[in-house]
Amino acid sequence: MNYVKVLTVAAAMMALSGCVVAIGDNDEHDSSNNSSWKKTQKLNNQVISQLNLGDELASVRGQLGTPDFSESFRDEGNETVVLFYRTHHEHSDGETSKDECTPLVFKNGVLTGWGDKAYRQL
Repeated sequence: MNYVKVLTVAAAMMALSGCVVAIGDNDEHDSSNNSSWKKTQKLNNQVISQLNLGDELASVRGQLGTPDFSESFRDEGNETVVLFYRTHHEHSDGETSKDECTPLVFKNGVLTGWGDKAYRQL
């Protein structure tokens, strides 16, 4: 009788050894990634909403960190720097694009504007 129980338990163990039970959201890995960019966007929006015209480039970089994109050029002796920070979601492609960012425009190291209008006026 013990022999039958042992064989039954062994057969059950072998049959179930390859089974995996998934509990919860199928997109758990994606959710943690989504959570990361959502937190970044939220933080960037909070910081940008507190900026003031005239803030210095170094101060803003200190608050927001490394931009997602940046551009710079010199024209007629004036240096222009544009930093792009992710602030909204447009595409579910796993990549950040410029159209998902808010541009911050600095002239000679001073914040002169932000948003599409400020960027288009360059």
